[in-house]
Amino acid sequence: MKLDELKPAKGGSTKNTKRLGRGPGTGWGRTSGRGNKGAGQRSGYKNRAWFEGGQMPILRRLPKRGFSNYGFRKEFQIVNLSTLELLDKSKIDANILAENGIVKSAFEPIKILGNGDITKSIEITASAFSKTSIEKIEKAGGKAIVQ
Repeated sequence: MKLDELKPAKGGSTKNTKRLGRGPGTGWGRTSGRGNKGAGQRSGYKNRAWFEGGQMPILRRLPKRGFSNYGFRKEFQIVNLSTLELLDKSKIDANILAENGIVKSAFEPIKILGNGDITKSIEITASAFSKTSIEKIEKAGGKAIVQ
């Protein structure tokens, strides 16, 4: 199929445009469906999506409560066990993960998640670990060291 071969579906997927100002018999003559007088009837009028005809806008009617301070949030770089399994190292830390391109920065916090299985005993140093990741690492004979 090519772009020039595309056609609208049969059965009313396309409609004829509304032809305004074509006499009183059409139902869209004289004021052309714009009503009588006022800004909306004039040419060049732009109605903003949030304008509510002069009534108090919903943004100002709703109460404003609460505050979410994201300044103290810790954002972790996430690494799964399945990714660590691919590295052939006995000790893994932030620098090794950054060198291999698994994380962007060795200086930002890293969290190890338990997605995937680990078969080798590896000593992993990271900022945080999930419960399942610690269980799987220790089951394989490795160590999970929180930095």
